[in-house]
Amino acid sequence: MGIFERYLTLWVAAAMLSGIALGAIAPGLVAAIAAAEVASVNLVVGVLIWAMVYPMMVGVDPSSLRDALKQPRGLAITLAVNWLIKPFTMAALAVLFFEGIFADLIAPQDAQQYIAGLILLGAAPCTAMVFVWSQLTRGDESYTLLQVSVNDVVMVFAFAPIVAFLLGVTDITVPWETLVLSVILFVALPLAAGVWTRKRLGSPERIAAFQGQVKPYSVLGLIATVMILFGLQGQVILDRPQVIVLIAVPILIQSYGIFALAYGAAYALKVPHRIAAPCALIGTSNFFELAVAVAISLFGLNSGAALATVVGVLVEVPVMLSLVAFANRTRRKFT
Repeated sequence: MGIFERYLTLWVAAAMLSGIALGAIAPGLVAAIAAAEVASVNLVVGVLIWAMVYPMMVGVDPSSLRDALKQPRGLAITLAVNWLIKPFTMAALAVLFFEGIFADLIAPQDAQQYIAGLILLGAAPCTAMVFVWSQLTRGDESYTLLQVSVNDVVMVFAFAPIVAFLLGVTDITVPWETLVLSVILFVALPLAAGVWTRKRLGSPERIAAFQGQVKPYSVLGLIATVMILFGLQGQVILDRPQVIVLIAVPILIQSYGIFALAYGAAYALKVPHRIAAPCALIGTSNFFELAVAVAISLFGLNSGAALATVVGVLVEVPVMLSLVAFANRTRRKFT
């Protein structure tokens, strides 16, 4: 492991603090980055995520996708957790905390907004960053691509009905521009670049050597992304720290609980670790661009629902890094 990977948690923590400081010291720069947005997808962050995903896509062998279909258990766990369990447990936790445990700390109208935002997060499983988490756990590149692709197809049909059911809102408008742009930017383009690179390199030895050369840039992209995300939301963190902490509590419980469920199921079903780790991490992380876009369209830019989805963004990276570390430590437990 290189110095960036060995001390990744330290670099990410420094990036979080640097981002908050950047938001306070250079608000004009942060505003300019925030303005570079199309269909609720920030293009600066999008380019960085693309850079993070590309090294893994170089390892995707298109011919091996057929073999991935011979391992249905990992895909079944991903789909069951993402669409039959996760949205409903997130809704239950949101109601438990904001209508029960935190009821005396939050105004009722604000509580309903936070519940709505958490439901949107729970119904939007990850589509891009999971490639990064998979790479950090030495996941199977081809199988991770299969899992993400199938997950995206299901999302097209299942997201709106699940959100409508849980929110009791019938006029859910799915921001198709956000969905399509995210899939193109974070999946299709990096995959095309990875396939082209494989053809140019030719031999497996040269491909492996190239992956080793570009992998540090993936980690640097992650650190830069964290700094920008925290810079964009730095003022919110400074202005409303108590609310941020309250919203983070059910998200943390949900994240670790969903990971434990999926990872435990993969272990019980004897799924290989290179498939088990990514399949558990997909359900744990969120497609925050979609959740934020829907929250803004339904409830407004300055709503509590939008704030709750933003907290999901802030919590995700530290949580996912801790789960990546756990998955790597428990690799030997899997056959």
